[in-house]
Amino acid sequence: MANEVRHGGIVILLSFAVAYIFALLPLGDDWARIKPEWVVLVLIYWCIYTPSRVGIFWAWAAGLFLDIIYGVLMGQYALAMVIVAFSSYKIQTRFRLYPLLQQALIIILLVAVLQMIVLWIKGINGFAPQGIWYWIPSLSSALAWPFVALILDRFRHVYGIHE
Repeated sequence: MANEVRHGGIVILLSFAVAYIFALLPLGDDWARIKPEWVVLVLIYWCIYTPSRVGIFWAWAAGLFLDIIYGVLMGQYALAMVIVAFSSYKIQTRFRLYPLLQQALIIILLVAVLQMIVLWIKGINGFAPQGIWYWIPSLSSALAWPFVALILDRFRHVYGIHE
């Protein structure tokens, strides 16, 4: 049992590490605008499928790390990620029952909540909204969700990661 827990923790950490690498990939301006919110997708997945292992603390830590690597106001992603993790936790039992297409629609809303909070904090600090392109990562995250979910499902089952 202890062996499973250790492997599970490593798999979860590695999945976040890969998400951060994808988040930091240097892309051209056009591609950077449509890049999915990889770290948020991984957080949502683990909050829904292993809520006793990944929750609010993980969200806060993941958000603070995003604040650091993006060089933004400390705490804006941390706050947004905590709210997304809490929302994911509250809908987890129903979310698991939905097919991937319906899950993707919920992902649009969860990522939009994150973006709304970040935009609100940017607005308080005097940064102008970025137009319609600001919301495109919600859609691209929904398109990426089935792939993220299927890959992480595979790892979860191979390594026996359970609640």
